[in-house]
This record gives sequence, structure tokens and C-alpha cells, in this order.
Amino acid sequence: MTETQQNTQDLAETGAIVTGSSRGIGAATAALLGARGAGVVVNYRQKAPRANKVVKAVEEAGGRAVAVGADLTEQVGAQALVDAAVEEFGGLNLLILNASGGMESDRGEDYALTLNRDAQVQMLRTAMTVMPEGSQVIFVTSHQAHFIRDTATMDSYEPVARSKRAGEDALLEMIPQLDERGIRLAVISGDMIEGTITATLLERAEPGALESRRTAAGRLYSVEEFAAEIAALVGRDDLEQGHLELVGGAEDFLRDQQG
Repeated sequence: MTETQQNTQDLAETGAIVTGSSRGIGAATAALLGARGAGVVVNYRQKAPRANKVVKAVEEAGGRAVAVGADLTEQVGAQALVDAAVEEFGGLNLLILNASGGMESDRGEDYALTLNRDAQVQMLRTAMTVMPEGSQVIFVTSHQAHFIRDTATMDSYEPVARSKRAGEDALLEMIPQLDERGIRLAVISGDMIEGTITATLLERAEPGALESRRTAAGRLYSVEEFAAEIAALVGRDDLEQGHLELVGGAEDFLRDQQG
């Protein structure tokens, strides 16, 4: 994040949606956007009290926020988030596609692909109808997903990784439509992130998984550190369409890709 972004409310006229923002990376990112003056739609699926705490954090940081319960796998959910941005903040200029999942045991075997690909496309298509020229979309993914075609990942995470890569590909295929509207898309990819629910579930499924990645990457980013990297992309007008930002620890993945 630049010094200008840190010291001014450069997003004061920005209406933003951060999907999956009632906890973890999404919540931390929402607070950082609030510190720059953004109006943020905080998205949650079930835990309203937790989302309301994020709203308070955004407001205390200097922004505006509203919590909206929405299941992104349903079109009505995507529409509810877009409607909230327009009604509460006067428009939608920033969409951060952070929500992901697929390791939950109670959501069905197709849930990973439904959430990580189909719902991402649905969310963007819905948002595009109101986003003006100059708007920005950021898709949040992992190295394990982005590089899944070249680097094997943990067995328990592979369905999620492949579905997230499918989601990334589907969004990139929408670039011609985004170009027509003057909307920019960026992809940000990080290694396993300490303190996330995904990391917790992986460690539970495969004890030692996190330590293995710490060793390979040198270190793993915290939720707050990765959120700062996401926020640092917001408002940048020097990024090429479809820009890929690799955050920390990608060297071994890149070697596999080149090899």
C-alpha cells in the first residue's frame, strides 16, 4: 500500500463488496478498505453477529459498512449484495471475490465447484450490470489452486484447488466483456495463510501440512499481511487487464511450472 493510500481516504467515493468477509482475510480486507474511506458490503452466510463486528471495525477505521446475509451459490444472494452497495453507498466500484470453500463435509460433493467457479461467475455477472467504467475486480486465490496443473497439492485440498483454478479461468474468460465496460480484473494468489479456516481444516485432515508449507515457502503470511497485499492492489491504475499478483513463497511453484 502506498503512503498516499495510508494517509488519505482515497476510496471515499467507492462502494465495495467483499465476499466472504465475516471473518479471516475478507474481514481484515474490509477494515483496510474502510480506513481508506470505502463503503463496504460485508457478506456473510450464517453468522450475523460476527459480520456485525466486522461492520463496526470498518466504521471505526473510518469507512461505512453494512452486513448482508447472502449465499453466493444462489442468484438472489449475488443480487442482494449488489443491491445493498447501490442503496447504501450509491454504487459499486470495487468487487473483491474472496469467498471460497469446498472442504465442508455437509455441503455435497459438487459444492466446491459450485462455489469456487459458478458462484464467482454469477457474482461478477450480477455486479457488472451496475459497475461503471474504471471499476475494479480482484479474485483471491491460492498458489495451490493457481498452480494445480503443474504442482500436486494435499489430497484433501485437491478438489478445492481444482475448482478454484476453474473459477479463475472462468473469470479470465470474461475479460472481453470486462473490456467492453472498462472494468479491470486482477488475480492475487498467496500460499497457505496462517489462521484461516482452510488452513485449520487442512491441518486437521493432514497433520503436518502447514509445517511442510512453512518449510517450503520460508514462512507463511498471516491473515493481516495477506489482506494488506489485497488492499494494496485496490485503486492501482497501472495494472494490466488480468494482472496476476503472486504473494510470497511461490518460488517452488514457479520452478515446477518452468520444469
